[in-house]
Amino acid sequence: MKIDSIKALITGGGTGIGLETARALRAEGAAVAICGRRGDVVRRAAAEIGATALVADVSVEADVVRLVAEAERALGGLNVLVNNAAFGYSAPLVETDAERFRELHATNVLGAMLVARECARRFIAQNSGNIVNVASTAGSKGYAGASAYSSSKFALSGLTECWRAELRPHNIRVMQVNPSEVLTPFGGRDMARATNPTKLRAQEVAHVIRAMLAMDERGFITDATIFATNPK
Repeated sequence: MKIDSIKALITGGGTGIGLETARALRAEGAAVAICGRRGDVVRRAAAEIGATALVADVSVEADVVRLVAEAERALGGLNVLVNNAAFGYSAPLVETDAERFRELHATNVLGAMLVARECARRFIAQNSGNIVNVASTAGSKGYAGASAYSSSKFALSGLTECWRAELRPHNIRVMQVNPSEVLTPFGGRDMARATNPTKLRAQEVAHVIRAMLAMDERGFITDATIFATNPK
C-alpha cells in the first residue's frame, strides 16, 4: 500500500517501537493516531511528530471501544492497526506474583485482542485493512524468568494465526513482527538510554513494519523476526 494512504492506530505509541513506527509513517505522509495510558507522554510524543494523541488503557474494554471510534473519527477512517501496547515482567516461577501475571496478560493478550476486534469489525465492513502484531522472539522460545512475558507473546502468536485464517477472505492482512532485545524503556529498565551499538534500536523494528505495510496489498509478509547482527 502507499504509505501516504495509511490511516493508522498505533497502541503503546508514546515511546519505543510504537513511537518510532509512528514517526516513520508520519514522515511519508500517513495519518497516525497514537495511544497510551499516560496522557502527558502520549500528548508530548504526538506533538513532536504531528500525530493524534489518544489516552486509553487497552486492557479495559470500554476504553478500547471508545479509542477505536475516536481514532476513526480523528483520521477520517482506519486501515492499519499496529498492536504494540505491552509491558514486561520477569521473575522465577517460584516467585511469580499472580496479580502481576494477570495484569501483564490483560494488557499484552486481552488488550491486543480487544483493539484488534474493534478494528477488524471496521476492516471487514470495508473489505480491507492491515493488522501488525508486535510480538517478540520470546514468543518462539522461552527463557528463565520469563513465564509471564514469554507466555503472553506465545499467546499473541497464536492469536495472529487465528486472525489471519479468519480475516484473509476479507482482504485483511494480519502480520507479526518478532524483535529480539531492543533498546527501549521496557520491563522497568530504561534501555532507551543504552548506547550499545550491537543492540537493536526501535528504529530497526519501525523500518520492518513500514516495509511490511508498503508491499502491494496482493501479498503480505506473515512474520518477520529481527535480530541484532552481532549482539554482545
